[in-house]
Amino acid sequence: MSAAAGPVHDVATLRVGGGAVGFNWLPVIVAERQGMFARRNLAVEIKRLGAVDKVTAAVKAGELDLAITPPEGAIRDCAGGGNLRIIAGNVNRLPLSLIANPRIRRIEELRGARLGTSSLTEGTALYTMEVLRQHGLNYPGDYEFAVVGVHPARWKALQEGTIDAAVQLIPLNFVAEDAGYNNLGEVTDYIPEIVFTGLIVDRAAAEKRRDQIVAFLSAVIEGTRWVYDPANDETLLALTKELTQAEGKYGRQALDYMRAMRVFSPELSIPDVAFAKSIELMQKAGLADPQLVANAKAVLDDSFRAAALKSR
Repeated sequence: MSAAAGPVHDVATLRVGGGAVGFNWLPVIVAERQGMFARRNLAVEIKRLGAVDKVTAAVKAGELDLAITPPEGAIRDCAGGGNLRIIAGNVNRLPLSLIANPRIRRIEELRGARLGTSSLTEGTALYTMEVLRQHGLNYPGDYEFAVVGVHPARWKALQEGTIDAAVQLIPLNFVAEDAGYNNLGEVTDYIPEIVFTGLIVDRAAAEKRRDQIVAFLSAVIEGTRWVYDPANDETLLALTKELTQAEGKYGRQALDYMRAMRVFSPELSIPDVAFAKSIELMQKAGLADPQLVANAKAVLDDSFRAAALKSR
């Protein structure tokens, strides 16, 4: 190579995973496709594990360098003396609707129903419990859960009739409504702010790769800002279709919903009120004892995100 070609930098690969790679991954996919990782000498290997519990376990086992997943597993691990930490936010407003079989028209009619979820201890189950609790229905006793998987699996189970209802991510909520299923309510009306998904690492492993993880966060911040710019809609609509398999108008609906709700945290921050709501719902579900509540904030490590903001 001639001197005029410039220096060659080694490209580092990060293994990043989630239960599914759906709409909440849009800033990451943008960062990948628009060269934002490449400009930082990063390559990202994306792994879909199919269940949020598996994602938390994979980070602990060293099979993932970073995960985008609900926070509850990391909170429990850290409070129990483990190494999992939440280093940034992804989505703090729930882009979810409670979708039900056409015969069910009101939340109160879910008494005795079977509701789909991806886990009994993380994410969708806790949100479902809170929505139904505000309508006088409590778990266990008034309804049951079926652990069927993440949002595509829940939509499939609803169509097959093996569940009666489930919270559904955009744009599958819009698809379901057009297919004749009933939208019983927007989850964000019941839970205005919460840590829906955060960026999770093993603290010891992440320290060894601090520079790469900071670069990853910097690229995702850039990707998030790109997502909010309507000038990029042509590309975003194509990516939304690819990520969600939603045709035509559904991509447009998803983008409009995302911007109206400010679904993505522009600087990957986690507001105090959002984190507090996550702990509150864990308590209500019987998943947080006093020791966990007292130690919960130790799971938050903002140093990687702060370094990413400074590097921009």
